[in-house]
Amino acid sequence: MSPSTRDSIAATLTRPASTQTPGTAPIEWRIADVPVPYDTALATMETRVAAIGAGEADELVWLLEHPPLYTSGTSAKTEHLLEPRFPVFAAGRGGQFTYHGPGQRVAYVMLDLGRRGRDVRRFVAALEEWLIRTLAAFNVRGERREDRIGVWVRRPDKGEGHEDKIAAIGIRVKRWISLHGVSLNVDPDLSHFAGIVPCGVGDPRFGVTSLVDLGHVVSLPEVDAVLRHEFAAVFGGLTK
Repeated sequence: MSPSTRDSIAATLTRPASTQTPGTAPIEWRIADVPVPYDTALATMETRVAAIGAGEADELVWLLEHPPLYTSGTSAKTEHLLEPRFPVFAAGRGGQFTYHGPGQRVAYVMLDLGRRGRDVRRFVAALEEWLIRTLAAFNVRGERREDRIGVWVRRPDKGEGHEDKIAAIGIRVKRWISLHGVSLNVDPDLSHFAGIVPCGVGDPRFGVTSLVDLGHVVSLPEVDAVLRHEFAAVFGGLTK
């Protein structure tokens, strides 16, 4: 497969961890101890983004889990909700239907893109690079696909051309402040994805997977430590 355009962008992303974007303060890094209800997360993001835009709060990366639920993005199609076995929330982000639940690390990334170049395409490529580097630390090769957002793993054990999605990306930008972010499947119940057409990808060659499904038994704290390290490598600056 030929390199994607986002691969080309990603090649320019690496920065020294001590390098901070001019005009920005250190980024706050927060980890929730218990699953966060989705409506609570939405309200918290909206409040924080308004404060960042007003210069009253630092940028924030918020790591959490949700109770089992489905979210619909602005491009979601009704017929892709196959079996609403869990609550369904309109997310307001880009993309289609996705699942969140225990064992999945969600990272909501609230950054001031106005001070980071106002380049949404580059921001998405940076989020993908962050995930790819994190997976590499666990000996998993994650890859981009130009026609599919997110991070994918080749599955030749399932057949020729088969790939599984291991991480999803869905963002919204409000007055050049980002909301929402990424989700990485560490050890969720993969059967819960069967209630939707994940991210609108219905081709039977493309499924979903997780680190544990691929044989890598790791904990959320282990994943969080790598996420923090690789975030600094991709986005620059020091988190506090």
